[in-house]
Amino acid sequence: MKRRILLQVAYDGTEYHGWQYQPGSKTIEGELNIALSALFGEPIQVIGASRTDAGVHGLMNIAVFDTDSTIPPDKVAYALNQKLPEDIRIQGSREVASDFHPRKTKTRKTYGYRIYNATFPNPLWNRYAHYTYFQLDLERMQQAAAYLVGAHDFQSFCAAGSTAETTVRTIYDISVEKEADCFVIKVTGNGFLYNMVRIIAGTLLYVGAGKIDPADLPAILEAKDRTKAGPTAPAKGLTLLRYEFEENL
Repeated sequence: MKRRILLQVAYDGTEYHGWQYQPGSKTIEGELNIALSALFGEPIQVIGASRTDAGVHGLMNIAVFDTDSTIPPDKVAYALNQKLPEDIRIQGSREVASDFHPRKTKTRKTYGYRIYNATFPNPLWNRYAHYTYFQLDLERMQQAAAYLVGAHDFQSFCAAGSTAETTVRTIYDISVEKEADCFVIKVTGNGFLYNMVRIIAGTLLYVGAGKIDPADLPAILEAKDRTKAGPTAPAKGLTLLRYEFEENL
């Protein structure tokens, strides 16, 4: 009898073409499929919760798979980590209901975007933060971010190519804090459009640099026009921080 196992997955996305399996490309999902199939001796394909883009990192993404194996679910993480590349590590594993699907369950997702702001770049942050030498104003960025909380049509913050049925999303919380030389933007919502968080980050960066006024945010939302918002910030500054399921597993 098959069991469904849930994995909490952390990864450095620098060397990957995103989460989703792509023939001929190195992806997080592809590496998981290879390692799991080798571990259990059967063909396995995971179902991922968030299909993060190329270069985006994950502190806690979610994947599930089905197996006939009798390995205790909590031991799968230990065994699987022995077969995965060093830049992918399972943080926990457990059994869930056989019909549980991570993309068909109500969730709260939190993304973090990190901007390294100093006179010179720091090579230790190069893989995990976007660098700018322009002086940024924290208070202006916080004022602008507050306008994004709540349910809005985020079409102005959605990149071309999205297949979403609706561009309405709810942001439960958004914060902008300064940690040493880094500005850290954290956004929690019920779901995100294509490149939405990176566009929010790029817009707040422009606000902090004085290129967009904080009070312009309502008009940017109302315009439903991608050209009215700021640039799409680079992928390397973005990390999927947390997944919270609103229903019990």
